[in-house]
Amino acid sequence: MSKPIILAGHRPPNPAFWWVDGMGAEVKWSFEELGGGVCGLQPGDRMMLVLPRLPEWWLVSVACMRTGAVMIPGVSQLTEKDLKYRLQASRAKSIITSDSLAPRVDAISADCPSLQTKLLVSDSSRPGWMNFRELLREASTEHDCVRTKAQDPLAIYFTSGTTGAPKMVEHSQASYGLGFVASGRQWVALTESDIFWNTTDTAWVKAAWTLFSAWPNGSCIFVHELPRVDAKVILKTLSRLPITTLCCVPTLFRLLVQEDLTRYQFQSLRHCLTGGEALNPDVREKWKSQTGLELHEGYGQSETVVICANPKGTKIKSGSMGKASPPYDVQIVDDEGNILPPGAEGNVAVRVRPDRPFCFFNCYLDNPEKTAASEQGDFYITGDRARMDKDGYFWFMGRNDDVINSASYRIGPVEVESALAEHPAVLESAVVSSPDPIRGEVVKAFIVLSPAYSSHDPEELTRELQEHVKRVTAPYKYPRKVAFVSELPKTVSGKIQRSKLRSQEWKK
Repeated sequence: MSKPIILAGHRPPNPAFWWVDGMGAEVKWSFEELGGGVCGLQPGDRMMLVLPRLPEWWLVSVACMRTGAVMIPGVSQLTEKDLKYRLQASRAKSIITSDSLAPRVDAISADCPSLQTKLLVSDSSRPGWMNFRELLREASTEHDCVRTKAQDPLAIYFTSGTTGAPKMVEHSQASYGLGFVASGRQWVALTESDIFWNTTDTAWVKAAWTLFSAWPNGSCIFVHELPRVDAKVILKTLSRLPITTLCCVPTLFRLLVQEDLTRYQFQSLRHCLTGGEALNPDVREKWKSQTGLELHEGYGQSETVVICANPKGTKIKSGSMGKASPPYDVQIVDDEGNILPPGAEGNVAVRVRPDRPFCFFNCYLDNPEKTAASEQGDFYITGDRARMDKDGYFWFMGRNDDVINSASYRIGPVEVESALAEHPAVLESAVVSSPDPIRGEVVKAFIVLSPAYSSHDPEELTRELQEHVKRVTAPYKYPRKVAFVSELPKTVSGKIQRSKLRSQEWKK
């Protein structure tokens, strides 16, 4: 990983990594520097990597690759309950995090027998923790890479589903390590002279997508710490620094086009990408009319690399997520795995038989039932619905299950319902998606109150329940909309029919 795939004898004109915090601090690393010190990991060891946009996230990612360790990224908003579940399920031997999350780890580490090492990215010390920055200063610059095999595990991502706790998606050295080289050249259109800024949080797969797209192509990864999403900061940064390639989720582009873009000049910016949720055609048109730059949408999942995309130089049909991205054979199929004709709505599916694509995830770890259930006939079923036109362009129609995609955060309804159930006011609840002009969709909770709370002030109780969910689980999962109802729609067997509530929301 320390050497990009470029012409022999040439080095990229830019650094490999460039980080700023917006207050004057700056870090730049070359490819040689990224190939330096590591942190005592052994092949196969699992490390939870829970850091905000700090330079060490990228450094530790490289260290994991070079030592054959398995990285498990997590969002910095994880609660003690979330952390305990992930550490226990993954049997991670180490965790690296920052000052803000360390107390939560300490509170549950006694319940996580596999956890042996706690690393802190900080300028201060903490009892029971090793200081990563001190270790890095003392580490030898000499290190031999472990020779890994194609199917050796590289990363584990927890992804929310319709039922139960988040599932573990395991990727291999080949699926991610090589899977993004082609899309980095085609969809992201990277060269050794490019500076690529992807604003995504380090917890999400798109951070890894950037890493594996950029560095094999000799490109520089740019990172702004961005502790809070701020459209003006993003626009000023694009104006001030020579960033050539930008990737944001559609939610963020919706915020950017609300600003007066004519006040900014993006002299270096040449290519813009988006993905993670459906892109509204009006956002694309506003961005293009004010900047002169096209938005190139791509589509993929935690389980895959890019499935469909609009590469640079190809015709874009507004509202489409593009054509199948090599090496995938993508089809629209029915519930039995039969291919449907152009124009018919069905399941987005990727052919996995007779040959499983090399850039595909290994499995849902420790969950063979879930792995088997994700396939139908010769295809892997993504869980998304779409149609394909006669020219091979795919048009997203929605999820085939109850998972909520809010500003690219995947939220399982059961996770929110379980958190609500811990409050004495909640007799039962159903959580579904509800349309939102900025986030695309948000979490809405339909709640049947316990008799003792039926006369409480609805606005006050709504705020109390929202704060309760923020405390019990990751704050981004809280219901932004709440409705108190006398009963929930159910089947004859008593199962809550979320689909009816979801349909009712979207028909509005």
